Amino acid sequence: MTATSSFEMPRPVGALLSRLPAYPGSLLLVSGLNLVLAKQLPDDVRQLLLDKKLRIHVRDARLTFDFGWTGQRFAACPKQQSTDLTLSASAHDFLRLAQRQEDPDTLFFSRRLSIEGDTELGLVVKNALDALELPVFDLQQFAPHQVLGRLTAWRSRTGS
Repeated sequence: MTATSSFEMPRPVGALLSRLPAYPGSLLLVSGLNLVLAKQLPDDVRQLLLDKKLRIHVRDARLTFDFGWTGQRFAACPKQQSTDLTLSASAHDFLRLAQRQEDPDTLFFSRRLSIEGDTELGLVVKNALDALELPVFDLQQFAPHQVLGRLTAWRSRTGS
C-alpha cells in the first residue's frame, strides 16, 4: 500500500472539468456516500458531523464537491465560501483510497492528502472511515460489457 502516485490528470482535462457546475457532482458524491457510508457511521461521528460544511477537493481535476450531514444523510450543497473540513488529493489518490489500495495516513504523511479546517473533525472522520467495513470501489463494474450484462439480466428478470 505504499505505491506513490505518478498519475496526474492532464491540465487540459482539469481545465475542462473545472468549467462544469459543481452541484451535480456533489449530488452524485452524496448519493454514493449515502448508499455506502451513511448507515454505518457511528453515533458519535454522526453527532460531530451534524451541520458541518464539508468539501472534497480533487486537485488535478480542479473539482470541488461541497456537502454536509443532516443527521440522517449526506446532502449536497452549493459551493460554500468556507468549510469546516476540506479533504484534498489528486483524482488518482482518491481512487486508490476508495479501492483500499492506499490508506489515508500514508497519503497524509507523504503530503498527497491534505486535511484543512477543523483538525479534530478531520481525525475523527479519518479514523471512522478506517474502522468501517466498506466495499472496495471497483472500476471494472462500470466497464461497458459489465453494465450491459447487468442490464440484460435485469430485463430478463423483469420481462422488460
